[in-house]
Amino acid sequence: MLKTIKITVSHLIVLLLSVNMPAVTAGAPVSYDITKFGAVGDSKTLNTRAIQDAIDACSENGGGVVIIPKGRFITGAIFLKQGANLNIEKDGVLKGSVNQADYLQINTRWEGEERVWTSALINIIDVKNVEISGEGTIDGSGTEWPGFGRQNSQQRQQLSQAARDSIMKIPRLGRPRLICFQNCTKVRISDLNLRNQAVWCLHILYCRDVVVKNLNIRAAHTIPSSDGIDVDSSNGVIITGCFIDVNDDCISIKSGKDANGLLVNRPSENILVKKCRFGYGHGGVAMGSETSGGIRNVKIINCDVDSGNWAPIRFKTQPSRSGVVEKIVYRNIRIKDARQAFEFNMEWRMVPPIAPPAEVLPIVRNVRFINISGNVNSLGMIHGLKDSPITDVKFKKCKISAQRGLTVDNVRDIDYSGLRANVKEGQVIIKK
Repeated sequence: MLKTIKITVSHLIVLLLSVNMPAVTAGAPVSYDITKFGAVGDSKTLNTRAIQDAIDACSENGGGVVIIPKGRFITGAIFLKQGANLNIEKDGVLKGSVNQADYLQINTRWEGEERVWTSALINIIDVKNVEISGEGTIDGSGTEWPGFGRQNSQQRQQLSQAARDSIMKIPRLGRPRLICFQNCTKVRISDLNLRNQAVWCLHILYCRDVVVKNLNIRAAHTIPSSDGIDVDSSNGVIITGCFIDVNDDCISIKSGKDANGLLVNRPSENILVKKCRFGYGHGGVAMGSETSGGIRNVKIINCDVDSGNWAPIRFKTQPSRSGVVEKIVYRNIRIKDARQAFEFNMEWRMVPPIAPPAEVLPIVRNVRFINISGNVNSLGMIHGLKDSPITDVKFKKCKISAQRGLTVDNVRDIDYSGLRANVKEGQVIIKK
């Protein structure tokens, strides 16, 4: 008796294509070229459906690699599935659409709070053992995003109060992050050129066992919140060999904000950043400002910072955020022409509306600076809270030239003995 065989549309496409597929060496992953699914790299065609079809077919048929070949492929949000890796070839470009409708609203975390928010250009959710790689480019079209969803201050001032109130009641859709790994395990991203993210570039959220290697991340200095890499409530992350030049923190370690962050209560921990170079940015490697779940066991070693970076070594939070930031080590950091070397600010960006202080204030302690060298405009600042001073910070073999010294207040048990600073104006340590 003949048996009925059910074939899905995706299976049928693969069967038809397999007629012309070259023989696959045993053990080699099956490739799914997006152009075989109808994608056109002409900088005009919207390819979201074709690319997603290639991903779905790859996943449904046992896994393999989705290939972005030579060409400039416009796309909205795409979602990698289990078993489907992504490779962007040398002359291949994935370029983000600037149409808000091309990005789904999904459950995620944005700026430290779980909410429904705009999906990323590339989304990897609840997936294990996935890799994104290649010598090609992913371009978020950040400089082309229409108006960034904002009005300038002069326009707002010309509106009546009623008009302003009305605008505030309209749900605001966010610009898409470039790439977001969410709730993933054993993931790797390497060798790519990441360009002009519309907002955060690489978001590592609720993940374990992550390797980020040899990325070249650049964003125009006019794109707001264009962080390079955001490690968010994740455990076991290695970032190595990357170059980052953006218009916010090059790398930021986060763990949730205020009441929502305390409820989720997931730390960022066991993180290693090594052999990276940070160009312009608001920070080199920053702790915070979302610290509610805690940040611990972070090492930044053998890195270079230059090009007017605002603060190569940065800690920032707010009284409302709580959380413990501890066991942080910066070692062998070479700085050239940065604005300031160190920035600790536990009252960072206190602008209305200001949330009330948490029941337990944020804590920053057990921080080590070893062999930090170079020249800066200012040594910077260490500003704690009156009821939660910054404690147990030690400098060892640090040699820095600066125009101005280090301003400190609300601190305790700070060991400056290993800080040798050549300061042109005033004292090395300025106590407020």
